[in-house]
Amino acid sequence: MILETIEKENDIKNVNPEDWNLLAEEIREFLIRKISVTGGHLGSNLGAVELTMALHLSLNLPEDKIVWDVGHQSYTHKLLTGRRSGFENLRKYGGMSGFPKRKESECDCFDTGHSSTSISAGLGLVKARDLRGEKHTIISVIGDGSLTGGMAYEALNNAARMKKNFIIILND
Repeated sequence: MILETIEKENDIKNVNPEDWNLLAEEIREFLIRKISVTGGHLGSNLGAVELTMALHLSLNLPEDKIVWDVGHQSYTHKLLTGRRSGFENLRKYGGMSGFPKRKESECDCFDTGHSSTSISAGLGLVKARDLRGEKHTIISVIGDGSLTGGMAYEALNNAARMKKNFIIILND
């Protein structure tokens, strides 16, 4: 299995491009098998597999930052950052969170728990990056359900005025 070769962040870059489709299939099978036992956010994660793979292939984690809105889409991110074994206790007391958590991985840059926060959190990371004179990439991934929140619209207005290097991905 290709998924078993992913033990830490950036390991996906060692996967042969010809095997990317097979890896996506293995990720989906893994998520269905594990989430059917532990419970969790299945549909939103199944729909974000290729998007997450593309981000991990393009970015240099943990230097670059991905802010997941709510975290309902972040299970593939957890797999690609070496947390496969944590799925045994996903969303259980003392187990791996169903959301990104900084205490779990330095690849989680924001403890997500509410919807519509990814863009404003990303803007905060952009401001901090720029104040430090750093150049890493910051991406906020927001789902269409989270885009209905007023906080997301306020953040979009602020992002439009900042004119900074910041990427927002709408996963609809």
